[in-house]
Amino acid sequence: MVPGPEETSSTVAPPSPSAAPPSPSPFTGTVTIRDFSFEPADFTLGPGTAVTVTNTGTTAHTLTAQDGTFDTGPIAPGGSATLTAPTQPGGYSYLCTFHHFMRGILTVA
Repeated sequence: MVPGPEETSSTVAPPSPSAAPPSPSPFTGTVTIRDFSFEPADFTLGPGTAVTVTNTGTTAHTLTAQDGTFDTGPIAPGGSATLTAPTQPGGYSYLCTFHHFMRGILTVA
C-alpha cells in the first residue's frame, strides 16, 4: 500500500545562521624593507597600534601614507622606525617617497 498525502510527513530544517566572515588578524611583526620592496606590502593594524619598520636594504626609504596621515621619515640602511597606525579605520595606501614604485596598503581595523 502506498501512503497517501495525509500519511507522509517531511521535516525541513530551518536554515542555519551563517557565520560572519573572520576579521583580518592584526599584524604583530616587523615591516621589513628589503632593497626595493615592503614585506609584507599589505598588512592590518588595530587603531593606534605601533609597528616597527626595519630597512635591511642598501639605500634610504620611507613608509609614507599617500594622504600624509603617517610618515616614518627617511630610514637609513640598517635602521628602523616606529609607525603608529591612524585611529580611524580604513585602508591607507602608502609608498616610499624616494622610490614611488614601492607601494602597499595599511588597513586599520
